[in-house]
Amino acid sequence: MLPFTLFSLGVGVTRLALDSQLVIAERLSRLSRGDPGAAVEAVRMVAEKTVALGEANARIVSAAATGRLDKVGPEIVALYGRKVRANRRRLARERAK
Repeated sequence: MLPFTLFSLGVGVTRLALDSQLVIAERLSRLSRGDPGAAVEAVRMVAEKTVALGEANARIVSAAATGRLDKVGPEIVALYGRKVRANRRRLARERAK
């Protein structure tokens, strides 16, 4: 793996970790309140994870079939990163209402 690619992957993983912590904190806060929105958020959380895992598995299988497993890591980090950032933005908008 080229140094720049490795650096980019590290940056992507770090951003994913930080964004994930913000999403987890906001979701735990909502779930602890126990209001009707908490149940909706809990269902959404599980459904999103199921879909994301399916997409990641499809990418891994495709990469394995084409002999490019060494390239799939950054793709999966980017996939999860987009989903987590979208959740972070959505939760922030809903909190601001």
